Amino acid sequence: MWIIGLLCTVIVVPVLWILITRLEGETPAMTLSPDIRSIGISQNLTVSASDDKSGLRRLWIGLLQKGKEIQLLEKEFPAAGVFNGGQVHNTSVEVALEPRELGLVEGEAVIRMVASDFSWRRWWRGNRTYSERRIVIDTRAPEIEVLTRVHNVSQGGSALVVYKVSEPCSETGVSVGDKFFPGYSGYFKDANLFLAFFALGHEQGPGTRLAVQATDIAGNITRAGFPHYIRKKAFKADTIRISDKFLEWKMPEFGSDLPKELDSASFLDKFLYVNRDIRQANYETITRIPGQCHSNGTMYWEGAFLRLQGAARKASFADQRRYVYQGRDIDRQTHLGVDLASVSLAPVPAANSGKIVFIGAIGIYGRTVIVDHGFGLSSTYSHLSSCDVKTGQMVLKGDIIGHTGTTGMAGGDHLHFGMMVHNTFVNPVEWWDLSWIRNNITDKIKTVQSGLNISNG
Repeated sequence: MWIIGLLCTVIVVPVLWILITRLEGETPAMTLSPDIRSIGISQNLTVSASDDKSGLRRLWIGLLQKGKEIQLLEKEFPAAGVFNGGQVHNTSVEVALEPRELGLVEGEAVIRMVASDFSWRRWWRGNRTYSERRIVIDTRAPEIEVLTRVHNVSQGGSALVVYKVSEPCSETGVSVGDKFFPGYSGYFKDANLFLAFFALGHEQGPGTRLAVQATDIAGNITRAGFPHYIRKKAFKADTIRISDKFLEWKMPEFGSDLPKELDSASFLDKFLYVNRDIRQANYETITRIPGQCHSNGTMYWEGAFLRLQGAARKASFADQRRYVYQGRDIDRQTHLGVDLASVSLAPVPAANSGKIVFIGAIGIYGRTVIVDHGFGLSSTYSHLSSCDVKTGQMVLKGDIIGHTGTTGMAGGDHLHFGMMVHNTFVNPVEWWDLSWIRNNITDKIKTVQSGLNISNG
C-alpha cells in the first residue's frame, strides 16, 4: 500500500498538477487606447495584452471595411517549454494607422483584435480573446466659416470672433501666437456656431499671427485666417520705491511661502524672491482658474462693466514697473491690472453679473475673488480685506462682493482689478467703455444674427 501511495505521490499528483495548470481556462486580457470612435488622416493605436497564467502565444490586429480585411499586426510569442507556458506575460504594441495608404475609404469600419495563450485548451491552441471596435474613417478636415468681418484689437486688448464649423468638433477656438482661446457654442441654437473671445497679451503687438482653428472628432485640423488689424500700444513706465519700513511690514506675511534657505536672509532678499518667484507662481495660479470654469453657453454679463465708485486710478494696466531701493534699481515687473483707491475698506461691487468661481489668498494678490462672466471672460478683485460672497454663488452687477484692503503686496488700501480672457490678462479700460463693447461685441453679434436670420439659443 505504501508503494502504491508513493507512486501516486510521485506520478499522479504531478500529472494532475500539470493538467490543472496547463488546462487553465482564463482568457488573455486586451485593451485598446486611445478610446477612439473615429480615425482621421493618421492615428497611432496602442494595444496592450496580458495573460498571467499561461503566457501570451499570439496577438493579431486587423481592420475590416466593406468586406475587405487588412492585417495591421501579427505577432507570435516564444514558449518557455512544454510545461511552462509562454515567456511573455505582458506586452504593449503600437500600430500606425493611415487610412489613405491602406486604401480605406470614408465611412464605417471595424478594428478586430485576437489574442491567444499557451494553455492546452482548444486542443493545444490555447484560450482565445476576440474583440471588435466599430469606428468611422474620417480623413476630411472640418470647414470653418468666419461670420464676423471686422476684428480690430489693441495690444493688450480683447476681441470677439463668431464662426461656424461644418461638423461636430472636439476643440475649436482662436490661436493667437502660441496662445489658444477656446470657442463656445450655446449662445446660438445652431450647435455648430461658436463665439470666441480672444486677446493679445501686453507683449503681443502687430505681426502676431491669428487664426480660427477647429479639430474634429477624428483629429483632423483646420486653420482659417480672418481679417484683423492690431493696434500697437505703448505702456507707461512706473517707478516703485521700496523702503525698509515697507519691507518690515510686508515680508513677514510671506514667511510660510519662502524656502528655508531664506530664513536668515535680509528683508530685501526675501522681497526679491517674492517679487520674482512667488509672483510668477501666483500668476500661473490665477490664470489657470478661468480655464477650470465650465461655461454653460450663458453670457452672464450685460453692458459696460462697473468701476469702483469714486476711486482714483493709482496704477494702470501693463505699467512697466521699475523697483528702486536706496537709490538703485533692484527689479522690473509688469503690472497686470488697474489699481483703484477710494476710502479705506471701501465696498467692492461685482463689475458685472456672473458666478463666483474662486475665493482665497493668492500670494502677492492677497485675498482675491474671481467672477466668471461666461464664455471665457472673468474679472478679478485682489488685496481685499474681506469677502462677502461664497464660491458658486451667482451675483448681479453691483452686488457687493467684499471690501478693499492691504492684503498681499499692497502698500496701501486699494483694489487691484483685473480682467481676463481665458488665461490672459487684458486691459480693463475697454470693458468699462459701453461704446467699445457695442462696437466690438454686441453689435457684431447682432449683425451675425441678422445675416443668418437666427436667434439666441
